[in-house]
Amino acid sequence: MAKKPKKAKKEIGYMPEGVPLYTDLTVKEFITYMAEIKQVDKKTKKEKVEEIIEQTGLKDVQKKLIKNLSRGYKQRVSMAGALVGNPKILILDEPTVGLDPKQITEIRNLIKELGKTHTVILSSHILSEVSQICNKVIIINKGKIIAIDTPENLENKVTNNNSIYVTVEDTEDKMKTVKDKIKDIEKIELVTENEDGTKQYVIQAKGEVDLRKTIFSELAKENITIFEMKKADTTLEDAFMKLIEGGEE
Repeated sequence: MAKKPKKAKKEIGYMPEGVPLYTDLTVKEFITYMAEIKQVDKKTKKEKVEEIIEQTGLKDVQKKLIKNLSRGYKQRVSMAGALVGNPKILILDEPTVGLDPKQITEIRNLIKELGKTHTVILSSHILSEVSQICNKVIIINKGKIIAIDTPENLENKVTNNNSIYVTVEDTEDKMKTVKDKIKDIEKIELVTENEDGTKQYVIQAKGEVDLRKTIFSELAKENITIFEMKKADTTLEDAFMKLIEGGEE
């Protein structure tokens, strides 16, 4: 960047969060203008613009003024601008912010496709999105990098308990005694009391023991009806919160 800034910039496509576009231009005019700014070869400029319009799903709206487009299409136009010149690196800042669920899915699919031929650096606070799209995650807290790893590894690092969520109907309040009857239970905690009279508990097992069969059998003996039972999943949100808390400590 320091020695050859122009050459370096040619390899980078940037999509800002605010989607700053020239709204009085049509989609095709804007992408053509970006091609001129980025000094795309005049002989291939028209062909390259058409390729990008096709790639970003803008063919049906290419003659429309940008100001008349939906937020989702404006995001696509901004991404098309970043793609002009076929840079090796794409930097996308909050690419799905303000979009509806359908538009989010479409943009995510587009980013996944672009990831096959480009290095995509993505900034997002939506961690479920990061889990779905990215194969490497950098977590920053107060300006400092506190973790670099795959989403799966980050999730696994904070999985330090073996917990099961169970929703039951327990009219005689026998769940309190279940811990004494199953030796591999570390602790049982009430999570929520539901309006229909059922209660959700989290049961933490010792070590790596899978207690689901034992719990099912024991609760049946105690005449406690099970409505739902599932293993606790660790998400990237859990990993993020734990890493942030650990960093602050």
